[in-house]
Amino acid sequence: MASYKDLFKIKHNNISPEKGKILISEPFLRDIFFQRSVVLLIEHNENGSMGFVLNNKTGLVLNDYIEGFKNLKRIPIYLGGPVATEHLFYIHSLGHIIPDGIQIDDNLYFNGDFESLNYYLLGGQSFEGKIKFFLGYSGWTKGQLTDEIKRDSWLVSKASNLEILSAGDESFWKQSVEQIGGPYLTWINYPIDPLLN
Repeated sequence: MASYKDLFKIKHNNISPEKGKILISEPFLRDIFFQRSVVLLIEHNENGSMGFVLNNKTGLVLNDYIEGFKNLKRIPIYLGGPVATEHLFYIHSLGHIIPDGIQIDDNLYFNGDFESLNYYLLGGQSFEGKIKFFLGYSGWTKGQLTDEIKRDSWLVSKASNLEILSAGDESFWKQSVEQIGGPYLTWINYPIDPLLN
């Protein structure tokens, strides 16, 4: 007899992971870091993969940790993944305004000169939809992510930079599934905890 989970199990979509793409977790992934998550890949090569969970807001704000930011609008911090959670990372669309950033995709960058970022924020410039901060990152060793995709743990897709920088919570997971559409729409109806149904 097929299990409840089997009714929603759908094969991965055969799109190759690469820098700038997003990973959408299957609905029954019970991992504390990756349940209903969307991960931006900032690196994917023969040595492994690195990315940030885009929709896991921590409740922490950067303003509490950087003295000069106390009077700025609250800047949320996201949990990027289980690796190096004591380190702060960021992605942004500020290009040349923040020198030394690593380009992820058209007009999307990883890290860069923090003093320039500090100057930008203290100058009263808007950060919403332009900068996103993370504690920790998600990492996969050589071949690990490819194996997880083959086991149907992830769908690979694309999102706009604005969506990536504005994503806030589980609704972004649902929105990302809806954009793929087709048979994956059944995932939206899978309960977070089927034992409670």
